[in-house]
Amino acid sequence: MQELLRTNDLVWLSWLQALLTDSGMASQVLDGHASVLEGSAQAIPRRLMVADEDLVPARALVREAERAAGLVGSADIGGDNG
Repeated sequence: MQELLRTNDLVWLSWLQALLTDSGMASQVLDGHASVLEGSAQAIPRRLMVADEDLVPARALVREAERAAGLVGSADIGGDNG
């Protein structure tokens, strides 16, 4: 699995998971328990992971969704981490 993005925005994260699922790509959120434990400081972002073979199309899908929503640059989308 590869990291697609990091965010503290739970609504955005949930929406992206639904978008990926609708596009036939499985995803998994990591660091959810650590984020809950650290409280409201939001120091630990959740990581949205996708299968290796889905990384490139998933990045394109997220960027297009951000453009459509007017949220370009809202999440930390991985680029050179693998």
